[in-house]
Amino acid sequence: MTTQGATAVGIANIAMDGTILDTWYPEPELVDGTDLVSGTERLGAADIPDNMLKLVLLDEDRMVEQVAVRTTIADLQALPIDAHDVYLRLHLLSHRLIRPLELNMDGSLRRLSTVVWTNKGPCTPDNFEFVRTALRSRGLIHVYGIEKLPRMVDYVVPSGVNIAEAERVRLGAYLAPGTRVLREGYVSFNSGSLGAARIEGRLSSSTVIGEGTDVGLSSTIMARRRSDGLRDPITIGANCTFGVSSGIIGLTIGDNCTLGANIVLEADTQVWDADAERHVAASTLNGQSNWSVRREVGHPEPVLRRIWH
Repeated sequence: MTTQGATAVGIANIAMDGTILDTWYPEPELVDGTDLVSGTERLGAADIPDNMLKLVLLDEDRMVEQVAVRTTIADLQALPIDAHDVYLRLHLLSHRLIRPLELNMDGSLRRLSTVVWTNKGPCTPDNFEFVRTALRSRGLIHVYGIEKLPRMVDYVVPSGVNIAEAERVRLGAYLAPGTRVLREGYVSFNSGSLGAARIEGRLSSSTVIGEGTDVGLSSTIMARRRSDGLRDPITIGANCTFGVSSGIIGLTIGDNCTLGANIVLEADTQVWDADAERHVAASTLNGQSNWSVRREVGHPEPVLRRIWH
């Protein structure tokens, strides 16, 4: 049995104390990982394309060294080993070379450092005000955020998608062609759409939605966080509709499901099953297709109705 691995040549920003701020891999690829050894090596001028050679430099204003590297992952089902490894996995996802939940992203954020993301490149937060002064000679400094994950579009622009607000899609998001992320939409890493979808709500990490699904304004699809800080993955099927301010937390659902406005379902949420004429826990819907849950007159709780074909 072959093991799926990955490899790529990239440019890493490394702070003077050795902290890996980011790594950009323009052309990552999946490979047979059977005879590979995971790790990252620095490359010389002869080992990188000419168009990348000019990116290898010392940025004294940012106090950052830009170096060429080759990163190899022998087994994408194994845990990430360092920040280079994590960044390669994030690029594989956003390049749509592998789908969310099909590789091991456990503990990824723990291997990344908090970074000041600017229009001049990533910087360390501890000395940023000193760095800002040096960078002002190169024009106005825009700070996009101070966090571990950058914007996807600064590293990967997948074809066939619309993203209204760049800050709201993280590197490591997987957006299928035809997907629209509207201005209030948000897509985290290791999550996204497996077909053309409309996203105006929030997708946490470790969640995927199917083709034709509409995630309405201010709605939430969230994988539940475990005691160890990791999330249990969930999937949403095709042609599902989430009303304004609705949500699914920790439940996997099938195809052709509708959740009405202002209804949030967790495993123990009580709903009225109109067919069985009794209260049931929302956990009974886990993995089920063809249902709707809405508010109805005369019922203080949400009402579940099966959709029969």
